[in-house]
Amino acid sequence: MISEFENLSLGGNNAASNHGDPFTHTELTPEQQKTLIDIRRRKTELLLEIQQLKDELGEVVAELEALDGQEECKQNSKAKQMSIGRKKFNMDPKKGIEYLYENGLLQRTPEDVAQFLHKGEGLSKTAIGDYLGERSEFNEAVLRAFVELHDFTDLILVQALRQFLWSFRLPGEAQKIDRMMESFAQRYCQLNPDIFTNADTCYVLSFAIIMLNTSLHNPSVKDKPTPEQFVAMNRGINNGGDLPQELLLSLYESIKTEPFKIPEDDGNDLMHTFFNPDKEGWLWKQGGRYKSWKRRWFILNDNCLYYFEYTTDKEPRGIIPLENISVRAASDRQRPHCLELYASGGADLIKACKTDSEGKVVEGKHTVYRYLLL
Repeated sequence: MISEFENLSLGGNNAASNHGDPFTHTELTPEQQKTLIDIRRRKTELLLEIQQLKDELGEVVAELEALDGQEECKQNSKAKQMSIGRKKFNMDPKKGIEYLYENGLLQRTPEDVAQFLHKGEGLSKTAIGDYLGERSEFNEAVLRAFVELHDFTDLILVQALRQFLWSFRLPGEAQKIDRMMESFAQRYCQLNPDIFTNADTCYVLSFAIIMLNTSLHNPSVKDKPTPEQFVAMNRGINNGGDLPQELLLSLYESIKTEPFKIPEDDGNDLMHTFFNPDKEGWLWKQGGRYKSWKRRWFILNDNCLYYFEYTTDKEPRGIIPLENISVRAASDRQRPHCLELYASGGADLIKACKTDSEGKVVEGKHTVYRYLLL
């Protein structure tokens, strides 16, 4: 009997189709008609519940897709901020680190900053060296944490020095070098406790090796030290005693044969910046002192505008950071497609730099920059 009712309710209705409304079908008893009504009502309720479930499922899927999109957008934004932070660090290490703090990309701990510097991705090794050499309590803590990220276990001294000095560019100031070599010596002796009687011996010898490298491989140094002179220079540094002559001679030969490699400044190589720009193209640029128009190749990347004389130039003629900069259409009857960059946020001048006729970098003094679309 139930199967007959289902057939009636789910679209067959064959028995009723020839006799009108199934509710008044003469073959159905009142009880059967009531059961049929209940089945149809339940069917309607089920269809409604199914549709509600579909709607809810669609909302959940849409929310998940939105969350995925937000996460991807967030990741892209963080990657962009990190790229900007690296460039700021290469120009001014202190300001770059502060930018990374403010954007939640670095924690304000020596260990986190040291990890960032040790990884070194896109960073100028000169800037790393300058930051590590700064004499402040925090920077010195970063230096110690940075040195602890190096593993010098079972390395002879010159090998450890090569590894250490490749991770940054040694600054020129003797005081900065002194602090770095002191931290290096302490770390080396911690990992190799049986090589030297104390860290002071390692420190003095490390400094002597660096000086030897300079003397042997700097073309301006005419009188090159001999092995005997190097041995004599290091007498008495081992807690009042002498180091083995064989050790000193082997260090001399190692440096003479293979000088320390000076790391290139990958972070200052602007070709990385220009490889995948946000926008690029030709614009006419109006001069500052002389109001003539010159055609320049422009690249926009990481909220910074670079312009070149030719597309093949490796170095830009000018750099314009777009912080506190606004743009507006410029009124020029003869040049209808003209726009201006102008300082905003209370600044009077646009912060920019360019190269002069002698190739020197000079600070720009523009209140506006005018460009003409080609």
